[in-house]
Amino acid sequence: MKRSEILEAARRCVCGEREQDYGTPENNFETIGLLWGVYLRAAHPEIRLPINGITAKDAGAMMALLKVARIATGSSPDSFVDLAGYAACAGEIATERPVE
Repeated sequence: MKRSEILEAARRCVCGEREQDYGTPENNFETIGLLWGVYLRAAHPEIRLPINGITAKDAGAMMALLKVARIATGSSPDSFVDLAGYAACAGEIATERPVE
């Protein structure tokens, strides 16, 4: 895929029907961060992570890292599209919200 095709595919994903299916990235990533935080507190009490310690921006960045891990073990074009989409969503969250 050409870079323009990857970016266009990511744009279609994050600016299209996904928001209808999953809600806004801000709300979805905040929920993911809360659930990850609760899980980590239960599984690793030594970490002493606050309940809301994983922000929406963090969740978006970590979802992007998930795609990086998938790319490291096999490179489906979809993983690159998803990586671009997660980066765009996390970047928007980071630049539209005050620093947490």
